[in-house]
Amino acid sequence: MKHPSNREFFAYWDDKRGGERAPERSAIEPGAVRELLGDIFVLSYDHDAGFPFRVAGTRVCALLGRDLKEKSFSALFAPDHRREIDDIIAVVAEELLGAVAGINATAADGSVAHLELLLLPFNNRAHTPISLTGLLAPFGNSHHLLSDFKLTSFRYLAHPPQRFIPRALKKLAIARGLMVYEGLR
Repeated sequence: MKHPSNREFFAYWDDKRGGERAPERSAIEPGAVRELLGDIFVLSYDHDAGFPFRVAGTRVCALLGRDLKEKSFSALFAPDHRREIDDIIAVVAEELLGAVAGINATAADGSVAHLELLLLPFNNRAHTPISLTGLLAPFGNSHHLLSDFKLTSFRYLAHPPQRFIPRALKKLAIARGLMVYEGLR
């Protein structure tokens, strides 16, 4: 990660997940990342709707010149880059892997703006809609009215090594007391 805002948000997210692959959404406290809120967003994991924004910070909205709530994240990207960003979002949400990407965008004056995108998963829970969070940080002068995002690079952020024994003990700790196993009659 090159942008300091992305490094700071990733460090906070990493701390909140502890030994898990991703933190619960409720573990992320807005007050703890107050300085970064303008660059942070939350997406719904809804491929058919283009992964709509559930929440978008004020600086993200200013970069695009509009309120982004319920707008498609995929639609920000040039048509030939949408499939790739959709695939990255799927890996982040389904495999609980973070991703960081370099992005070029076209500014209203025709110049090229360079940004860094960080995508981070939340822990998936049964009967709860899947969502993910991220941070979009521009490099250099803050451009406004950006369009036609293009991926220039990306990589997935590896999980810390998972320890087998504590996870096995965790399962045993849950299965305490009387247990009834259904069998054949």
